[in-house]
Amino acid sequence: MPPAPSEPAPPPSPSPSAALPRQFSLTDPASPWLIVNKHRPLVPAAYAPADLVRPAVAMTVSGESALLNSTTAGAAEAMFAAAARDGVSMVLASGYRSYSTQVATYNGYVAARGQADADTASARPGYSEHQTGWAFDIADGGGVCGFQPCFADQPAAVWAKANGHRFGFVVRYPWMFHPITGYYYEPWHLRYIGVEPATDMVNRGIFTLEEYFGVGPAPGYL
Repeated sequence: MPPAPSEPAPPPSPSPSAALPRQFSLTDPASPWLIVNKHRPLVPAAYAPADLVRPAVAMTVSGESALLNSTTAGAAEAMFAAAARDGVSMVLASGYRSYSTQVATYNGYVAARGQADADTASARPGYSEHQTGWAFDIADGGGVCGFQPCFADQPAAVWAKANGHRFGFVVRYPWMFHPITGYYYEPWHLRYIGVEPATDMVNRGIFTLEEYFGVGPAPGYL
């Protein structure tokens, strides 16, 4: 008796982002939808944005760390101004990070904590969102809890989490999603993807770019 024909595999479900009218590359470093994680390095590894500018916002950094790509800078200026109107003091604490700087940053973590622990806290060179110009870290104007878990309760973090999507930003590494993003909660790390997708993520209750753009989890390096 011939074997019964197997059922065809169902087609993969489209990612939530497929519903948006405009689509951008997930691999081009110059695209606002670029997905960089522990499975998806930058190509080329030493990519540098061509349009780095210094946004007109309060900051605690200088040099390259004060830079963002021009699109992110403009959105950041609008967001910081809106926060200020609501009585919230937001400060740019870390912006662009070149490949060579990321080498030094990552190697510093490895020297201090070992590679396994370093991989939970710092991106390997060529795998950092800071290198793209699309991401930056914020601090509270009062200087409380900078880069510490307690920052989540500070006014700047609370405001950014609730309002960032209005300006195209998401909290890239949300609470308890490290099995998907590969990083523990970083309430200070904001990533620009555009107002439409950021707002759509909020409306759908989706918290990670991996889920929204349908690229799969990246808990660790391959």
